[in-house]
Formats: sequence, structure tokens, C-alpha cells
Amino acid sequence: MVRTPLTPWERQRGERLGALLRRARGERSMVEIAAAAGVSAETLRKIETGRAPTPTFFTIAALATAVGLSLDQLAVEAADFAPGGAASPTAEATARSA
Repeated sequence: MVRTPLTPWERQRGERLGALLRRARGERSMVEIAAAAGVSAETLRKIETGRAPTPTFFTIAALATAVGLSLDQLAVEAADFAPGGAASPTAEATARSA
């Protein structure tokens, strides 16, 4: 199966998510948080640096719990909005189909 390349917006969203998790981790080590979430330190490193911009829901849920963020906080801070406040192409398509 060939994966469709990510759009620039999708890469930026991954970078925002990674930065949010990195800030929430604070002074705690990457190894500590990864272990608490049940993922490898390399997986966390890739998410925090934006190299894994589309992690699975369960990975994000586990990491959010490990750093003390709610999924609501993640949704607000890494909102589904494109730069400039416009709804992303994905959000617009979802809204039209609803």
C-alpha cells in the first residue's frame, strides 16, 4: 500500500503536537515519559520532533496521560485549523459531510 504524502498543513499540525508534548513533558526525561506511556523513547522523540506527524490515537492518549494533559487540552491546543485560523481542508470536508 502506498501512503499519500502529507500536506504541508499536516506536517505543521504534527510539529504543533510535538511541541505541545515537549512543553508538557518539562524537565522529565523522554525515557521516563515514554515508559509511562508504554511507547519507545524513539517513538516519543519522533513525535516531539515532528518526524512522526500522524501518531495513532492510542499513542497520543497514552502520552497525554503520561504528561498530565487531557485529550480536550490537546484538541484545543493542536486544533484542526490551518495557519491563519481557517479550517483545514480535512475539517471543511468533515463539516460538509456531517
